[in-house]
Amino acid sequence: MQAELEQLLVLQDRQQKIKQIQTEIRNLPLQRQNLEAQLAASAAALGAVKHKAQHLEMDRKTLELDAGTRRESINRLKTQQYETRKNDEFRAMANEIERYEKEIQSIEDQELELMDQAEKLKTEANAEEKKSTSARESIGRQMTDLDQKATALNTRLKELTLERNELAVKIDEDLLSRFERLFASKGDAAIVALEHEVCTGCHMKLTTQTAHRVRNGKEIVSCEQCGRILYAA
Repeated sequence: MQAELEQLLVLQDRQQKIKQIQTEIRNLPLQRQNLEAQLAASAAALGAVKHKAQHLEMDRKTLELDAGTRRESINRLKTQQYETRKNDEFRAMANEIERYEKEIQSIEDQELELMDQAEKLKTEANAEEKKSTSARESIGRQMTDLDQKATALNTRLKELTLERNELAVKIDEDLLSRFERLFASKGDAAIVALEHEVCTGCHMKLTTQTAHRVRNGKEIVSCEQCGRILYAA
């Protein structure tokens, strides 16, 4: 009976490792998604800075056109001033010219402000570009590592599954079925040690008689509380 318990312990070790590897494999897509999300966030941050820079340039060009239109108006009014002989018309045109000149000054002030913002944004864009490049390289390496990890895990899973199957055929069918049901329901271990008359699976104290039967090793004994198969530590 002790030999059967030892076989079960080895089988359980393989199944626990299989379960662990299967969990790791299931988590790989989520890890990839997280990396892809980081890459997308980095690209979005860089895109936002570039988009802002484009808008600033468009606003600057609009101001430049506005200033140009007013300069054309000033030139036209000055020409008309030379042609008119009426003082009131001359003064009215002079007032218009003064108004346009003030507007041009205001526009130029706005252009200077936009140019200052653009310069700061250029520095920010360069820094964001470096961050984005670094992120792409780092995430690329991590993606490669994940691919290699997936290959290694799948290879190891096949090896362990083969070992597990080879072990299983050597165990009594009824005992194997009992073990499988326990392993599936408990989720951690179907066979556990008895230490100081305490089941290490559920941590409940067993009766002296049950503990004696476990230590005797002549039969398969289950915990009275959780049902796990017990062996003497």
